[in-house]
This record gives sequence, structure tokens and C-alpha cells, in this order.
Amino acid sequence: MSLLKIVTHPNEILETPCEKVTSFDKDLTKLLNNMYETMLAEDGVGLAAPQIGVLKQIAVVDVDDDNGRIDLINPVVMEVKGEQTDIEGCLSFPGLFGDVTRPSYAKIKAQNKRGKYFIIEARGFLARALLHEIDHLNGVLFTSKVTRYYTEDELEG
Repeated sequence: MSLLKIVTHPNEILETPCEKVTSFDKDLTKLLNNMYETMLAEDGVGLAAPQIGVLKQIAVVDVDDDNGRIDLINPVVMEVKGEQTDIEGCLSFPGLFGDVTRPSYAKIKAQNKRGKYFIIEARGFLARALLHEIDHLNGVLFTSKVTRYYTEDELEG
């Protein structure tokens, strides 16, 4: 496995909608594994393909809960409910954090690395992380949803 270079803002690839994945092969598995290792090395909870310069609907998420690693390929948000506001950051915006309001519940249909469809229902932090990564796949950045930014002093306090 190898660590991948994170694309940081400003870079137009981060605001470009991604193409659907049509080939479920060993190259996809390798990319997912490298993305996951990169995400962990960068102390993230999610990483979307455009963040490593790949315009494909691929993301990995792991919020350190019972679900473990979640590979999302061609995800579609089926349903959202509720509302939660919390601090978000992004590996493509090092050192930048702000309040973002997102649904507190999300039902998402996606494919795994073999192309098999699955549905995941997520609440709280997991819903936030999944929706953040799906936004990336649609060219939407968390900064477009921030209602208040934080300084590093505020975060450490």
C-alpha cells in the first residue's frame, strides 16, 4: 500500500462533480486500500477520490464506531431527516474548521468494491461524515455550508 497526496484548496478538481464507477476490479480495490491508509495517516475520518485527484464516485469513511471501514462507490442519498450542527474540518483545507449544519439521519445506497449494492442508515457523526464525503463527489465543499469559522485557539480551549 502507498500513501497518496492530498489535493488542497484551491484546486478546481475539488469542485468538479465525479463520474460513476463502472469497473469493479483489482485496481479499484487497490485505490480504496490506498485511500484508507492515506486517510488514517492524515488522521481523517473520511476521504473522497477527488481529494486525491481522481474524479470518480469513490469514498472511504471510518468514524471509529461499530461499522468500521465503509467503502462508498456511486453513493446515492435516499433519505435525510433531522438536523445537527457541529464543527467540521477537511483534509483538503488543513487547519480550517467551522460549524456546519447537516441532517442528523441519512439513508444511503451505494456499491461495495465488488459492485454489490448495500444500504446504510446512519445517525449523528457517521451521518455527518458520510454526507461530507458524498458532497465531495458532487463538487460541494464544506466551506460552502460553514456558518461560523473557528480559530485554533478556540478549538484548543
